[in-house]
Amino acid sequence: MPLLIIAFGVALQVFLTYKKISPFLSLLIVAIIVGLLLGMQPSELVVSIEKGVGSTLSGLALIICLGAVLGKILEASGAINQITSNLIKNFGERHVQWAVLLTGFLVGLPLYYNAGFIILVPLVFSVARRTGLPLLYIAIPTAASLSATHCFLPPHPGPVVLVNAFKADLGLTLVYGIILVIPIAIIAGPFLGRVLKHIGATTNGNSFYEQPIEPANPPSPFASFIVAIMPVLLISLAVVVDTFFKSEGTTYSIIQFFGNPNIALLTSVLLAIYFFGIRKGTDMSTVMKWLTEGITGIAMILLIITAGGVLKEVLIDSGTGKYITSFSSEWQINPYIFAWIITALLRIALGSATVAGLTAAGIVSPLVVAGQVSPELMVLAVGAGSVFCSHINDTGFWMFKEFFNLSLKQTFLSWTVMESLMSVLGLIGVLILQQFI
Repeated sequence: MPLLIIAFGVALQVFLTYKKISPFLSLLIVAIIVGLLLGMQPSELVVSIEKGVGSTLSGLALIICLGAVLGKILEASGAINQITSNLIKNFGERHVQWAVLLTGFLVGLPLYYNAGFIILVPLVFSVARRTGLPLLYIAIPTAASLSATHCFLPPHPGPVVLVNAFKADLGLTLVYGIILVIPIAIIAGPFLGRVLKHIGATTNGNSFYEQPIEPANPPSPFASFIVAIMPVLLISLAVVVDTFFKSEGTTYSIIQFFGNPNIALLTSVLLAIYFFGIRKGTDMSTVMKWLTEGITGIAMILLIITAGGVLKEVLIDSGTGKYITSFSSEWQINPYIFAWIITALLRIALGSATVAGLTAAGIVSPLVVAGQVSPELMVLAVGAGSVFCSHINDTGFWMFKEFFNLSLKQTFLSWTVMESLMSVLGLIGVLILQQFI
């Protein structure tokens, strides 16, 4: 019976999404209805809702907000333009695919997918026109690296909320995620781009090839690179030191302090404010405006994530967790494959990778609580499932189609194939890592 109620909840979420109701409201509605159907008393349900809100925001609010602020400062100050133009210049036309792949990765670390995509589209058109290479030959590696960082690596909302839901170690998740993202982005980027390069996208008649206007006094390329990747460097350093050089000394404590995700992002934001704002003569009111715009841009995402946390908490508190755990055991399905299948089906039905991951987290988190799997690998398995088979109910699908002037068929053959390949490769990578962790 619980399985039927969960299936009904998923179907209701799909229906409300189809009716264009905000995921923030629809997830709350589904959580309340599912909780009542599962036999929870109204008073118990209210407690679960409050607990879900608190536990979700306490673990990720600062990380997501600071990540958004860092991305906005890098964008507004011209640091992102410095990164992209210098990578293209140094790699040269012969290795341009690898240049845009690395560009997408570095831009994708601090920026959300949609923002990174909008920023890099003019670069894709400019490079394609200058080199005479097919547009998708350049576009596929760019989109692949952006999408991979968005779905697998903190501090993006999807991975962060999954880390919080599964009580995973964010630093280890980041390290494992990078191990996965590198081969996934290469295979689904440059290699796939060579296969799909003749699908009919051209730069003719499209205005997106023009380079965006840069600030009059942009930061240096070196400073732009360092600040953009500093959160990853600090968090990864803390993981390495904690794994191989654990001690009680002062140096160890300092490294662990600055390697905390919140502190690492705050440090990067403060450095960005100084080097890209104050030191460049930008008045403080303008810098604070960048900060406000960065947070405003992710306000709805935070609300959606919070509502997803409520659904997760309701499923756990209702006792459904034991049922789901026994269900997975009886069918003798590998927990990571089980999580991937659930998330992939939700992705196909709902369209949003973040909402699919949030919904799946509530369903499969009991497997983590039961100690059957690595929380970090479960984050990556759900992340992999969340990018499977993007189609017409996904905004990313339409952005790729419209910006590159593709037909529906061409978008399915390029974007959808790329996302699905990344998803399957992600699952394979998780299953391989499982053997060593």
